[in-house]
Amino acid sequence: MSKCPELAKRCIETDTPVMVEIQRLVRSTKDVMSLAQGVVYWQPPEEALNKVKDIIWDPIVSKYGADEGLPELRQALLDKLKTENKLTKSSVMVTAGANQAFVNLVLALCDPGDSVVMFAPYYFNAYMSFQMTGITDILVGPTDPNTLRPDLEWLEKTLSGEGKKPVPKLVTVVNPGNPSGAYIPPPILQRMSDLCKEAGSWFVVDNTYEYFMYDGLKHTCIEGSHIVNVFSFSKAYGMMGWRVGYIAYPSEADGFAEQLLKVQDNIPICAAIISQKLALYSLQVGRGWIDERVQQLVKNREILMKALSPLGEGAVKGGEGAIYLWAKLPDKYCNDFEVVRWLVDKHGVVVIPGCASGGCGYVRISFGGLKEGDCEVAADRLKRGLEQLVTEGMV
Repeated sequence: MSKCPELAKRCIETDTPVMVEIQRLVRSTKDVMSLAQGVVYWQPPEEALNKVKDIIWDPIVSKYGADEGLPELRQALLDKLKTENKLTKSSVMVTAGANQAFVNLVLALCDPGDSVVMFAPYYFNAYMSFQMTGITDILVGPTDPNTLRPDLEWLEKTLSGEGKKPVPKLVTVVNPGNPSGAYIPPPILQRMSDLCKEAGSWFVVDNTYEYFMYDGLKHTCIEGSHIVNVFSFSKAYGMMGWRVGYIAYPSEADGFAEQLLKVQDNIPICAAIISQKLALYSLQVGRGWIDERVQQLVKNREILMKALSPLGEGAVKGGEGAIYLWAKLPDKYCNDFEVVRWLVDKHGVVVIPGCASGGCGYVRISFGGLKEGDCEVAADRLKRGLEQLVTEGMV
């Protein structure tokens, strides 16, 4: 009898994408409102979309482009990095979204069996990227229970090699955070960078939510020969389905570009030309277009903070930036996925279980995907569900 060939162990042992599970759950239930997926409610700038419409028959749109991205887009990004992010010593590669950018970096910087560092709650797709590329030693560091900022003492001990060798190859954070919306201020970010440099570790910072800052806080980037910054067009410009992100990597790092190109040429070859054109046209519209829409999300955040009030004082953390709140469920509900299923079935609202991000007993709530009126309806459902959860349980 012939044997059935086996599937790859590294893929089998990779977590199932939580959004795939959530989508299955939502499809099985009628009239569900989503506070789950990390999206925004707006589309790309109308002016940019109209320009794309005008070039749809241009032959260049249907051809391959340079692996590293359209020259005109890359130049515009270098200008943006210099003026907005104060990054002057970085080169750019355009990718099919920030997730693909991160996979490129893991493949270019890490070997199977290397040790890497994340902090809980972590971004689930980054964790999965490590799993499926053979990184089996994923060290998940603690964060301050109030601010959700990385524990610097733990990081210093870990990178010093004390009690564990070899030293981790890479440290990564999302700033402001996914799933928490917590912001890492410049002094902490710089200290993390210094520790990585001393240890000879790469420091990868995901800046997907750079424009999503509230309460007067300002996003900052840092630069260095060991620092790689990741950016995205998805949220800021409402380009989730167009898939455009980019890597800002140290120009002085010997061989970095060549290794990235090997990975890029074997995954997308290049990001879709039509998407890159839209990204360029959106950049030309300007940051003010984004800021206007981001500030409208402050009301959504307030609405959902009130909806989470049944969980009690101090249960909700984060929300300083990005589009997320991180909320602790009552102690007896360690199985947060069961709570998520119950909220969908009984109250018609869906959030993300914290277990997907290394935070069992928590949930992630997104306040970016709905306009204010719809957000109020979803928040009312969530509040009624949590009131019942706290007083009666999942009945």
